Amino acid sequence: MANLPPPLSMKSVALSGASSPSSSSNNDRKLSSAEQLILDLSNPELRENALHELSKGMKLYNRNSSTLIKALITIGEQFKLKREIFQDLAPLLWHSVGTIPALLQEIIAVYPALSPPTMTPAQSNRVCNALALLQCVASHTDTRMLFLKAHLPLYLYAFLNTSSKSRPFEYLRLTSLGVIGALVKVDDTEVIRFLLQTEIVPLCLWTMENGSELSKTVATFIVQKVLLDDVGLEYMCTTAVVYTKTKRIKCCTNRRTNEGTRVLSLDKCV
Repeated sequence: MANLPPPLSMKSVALSGASSPSSSSNNDRKLSSAEQLILDLSNPELRENALHELSKGMKLYNRNSSTLIKALITIGEQFKLKREIFQDLAPLLWHSVGTIPALLQEIIAVYPALSPPTMTPAQSNRVCNALALLQCVASHTDTRMLFLKAHLPLYLYAFLNTSSKSRPFEYLRLTSLGVIGALVKVDDTEVIRFLLQTEIVPLCLWTMENGSELSKTVATFIVQKVLLDDVGLEYMCTTAVVYTKTKRIKCCTNRRTNEGTRVLSLDKCV
């Protein structure tokens, strides 16, 4: 927690395209909605709506290019505004006062519902909206290592360590894996070393055996990225329990593939 972002003014985070004097007032209007939503995260009464709107904006921004074109035709300038804002959302989230602690509050608030498993779909959806914003921070070049050094992934491990297969828990498990997947998508030994030290591999192996198809796919992607790193490969080969379990899961996966099971593209899942 010592590495959480220092308090900075919202205005100190500059977005691309805001430097032209002739368009400064227009840019201010574009930023005002995103800035206000981020400020709303610190207000418990406004937070749920802010989480919904911000995560919805991220979903729009992350769609593939053909869908983007359709969206632009459908909602025109409104989407264009969101695209310009949400591409730099991560620095805004990280450096704005109280935002990251507010997201952590949302995560911690559902811990009591993990055991016994009493989480409702509404609770799951709300915390997943918070996780979607953390995934944005984890995937951005300027905030990825800050996110890691603050040890924020540790807050998600409780969601991966659940056995319930109900829809709210599966949705939560998949979204949490998406955050970890965003970290490993860029090859970085420091990221792999951190994840190994915090025992992410056993959690991913459990998911590869017991999760839904999508959760298995993202968990497999994470393990694959670990294996492609020299530090990760050494860990997998020298840790007897992990090695045995990985080998067994690999055999099962190969058998299912030979029987005609659809193979998903791992890189498109995070």
